Amino acid sequence: MHTSAAHADRGGPKTIVTDNGPVRGVVDDEVRSFRGIPYAAPPVGAARWQPPSAAAHWNGLRDATAFAPHCPQGASPFGLASQSEDCLYLNVYAPAKHSEPESEEKQGLSPVMVWLHPGAFLYGEGDDYDPRGLVKQGAVVVTLNYRLGALGFMAHPAFTSESGTSGNFGLQDQQAALRWVRSNIQAFGGDPANVTIFGESAGAVSVHAHMASPDSAGLFHRAIAQSGGYSLTQPTLATAETEGKAFATAVGCASQDAACLRAVPVATLLANQSTSPTAYLPKVDGNVLPMSVSSAFATGQFNRVPVIEGSTHDEFRLFVATSFVFKGIPVNAVTYPSLIAAALSVPLSTAQAIATYYYPLAAYPSAAVALGAVGTDAAFACNTRVTARLLSRYVPTWVYEFNDPNAPQVFLPPAGFPYGAYHGAELSYLFDVRESVAAPAFTQAQEQLADSMKQYWTSFARSADPNTNGATPWAAYAPATSDTFLSLSGATPSAYTGTAFGADHKCAVWGSP
Repeated sequence: MHTSAAHADRGGPKTIVTDNGPVRGVVDDEVRSFRGIPYAAPPVGAARWQPPSAAAHWNGLRDATAFAPHCPQGASPFGLASQSEDCLYLNVYAPAKHSEPESEEKQGLSPVMVWLHPGAFLYGEGDDYDPRGLVKQGAVVVTLNYRLGALGFMAHPAFTSESGTSGNFGLQDQQAALRWVRSNIQAFGGDPANVTIFGESAGAVSVHAHMASPDSAGLFHRAIAQSGGYSLTQPTLATAETEGKAFATAVGCASQDAACLRAVPVATLLANQSTSPTAYLPKVDGNVLPMSVSSAFATGQFNRVPVIEGSTHDEFRLFVATSFVFKGIPVNAVTYPSLIAAALSVPLSTAQAIATYYYPLAAYPSAAVALGAVGTDAAFACNTRVTARLLSRYVPTWVYEFNDPNAPQVFLPPAGFPYGAYHGAELSYLFDVRESVAAPAFTQAQEQLADSMKQYWTSFARSADPNTNGATPWAAYAPATSDTFLSLSGATPSAYTGTAFGADHKCAVWGSP
């Protein structure tokens, strides 16, 4: 399933001249890699909680063979612990056989795919995802770090008064990286006029936010959102600033002074920030994000590009493990209603009705699997269908559901119930993912599915259509005439109707029949 840690350097180092100076990468397993390239200045000192600024120029040849530091975060199965605020770096992966263009002619340039990593805007880094399988399909792939947690997404009146907005610094980092791509990617063999942004979970929420952000207009030409439906309505700047003031008090800055906040040690910030997976979402600030993504998609006020939208069949089972089982909270018939209430933030009486009338335990092998179905349907699956319906009114849209029930678990240890097609399960079918736990090798059928998915993703990046000669035809989504999803399961993906999807996930219960 995964490539070895090292490969023979068969092609020798490669040198590329960027706007900021030359970089030297390495050829590895038919892929040219350039790691740790700064795309913005370090957001440290007075630049903490400021929009990103341009990276400095350098003299001489910069070694781009090692990854740069990751943005500050605690240790987790989904990222590596770091306290380095000097973290705004990206990595470029390109086909080894591509000859660097000698002129401004764009013949032979490859489609570009920019990966926005997951991790609830709290965890993760670009180099957890080795995209060589996509590169071997002919794409130039960029992965990147962006500011996380309080440093990336905390709003505060003191910061708003400085730059007109706050709370979207991590999103602005991503925009800075996309501007870097527009200016530099042709030197790596990529086409700056054919850029696909793609991401999973927080990365998919980011994709949606860029579609809704005027500041991202023209920076990308296609979009792939994997499991981003859990956040279609983002918090307002006013709400976020109130939370930011409470955070400032908690870290010793009751004066609400920007200088005080910028002097707080990183360790103190990390120790006091929330670990909720929805604590650090992008903000509707009237500037970077003028309206929530659901409003933008409903009214057509978004950057209109072709889209792939999708989810996994058992998204929430991962959160049943992380939010309850691994915290020692029993998941059984007695606790089931209260856990529904906690997961959905609804009154216990509402949760009891959901458990009794729609998700009775008798219909599931265990309370954990039942709770996983409730969370999947309420937060992910039906929202994905809603998003697809909205987008397909304005742009070509393709919809999938990843549904390999035996997908290898690469993040978490056993939890006492099957993870199924859990949140993030599809990632190792697209990338060589840094494993937090040892995962079994793919079966032959899983290898075939992974090959098909890489073909779909790169074909979409190349031509705005995921269909390719080597995989099952994938019909564009049009509810009135072609209410069709693609099921990514087994050796051969298959088509099925949105009606069947809606029934499977009880979308009528969640207001989206």
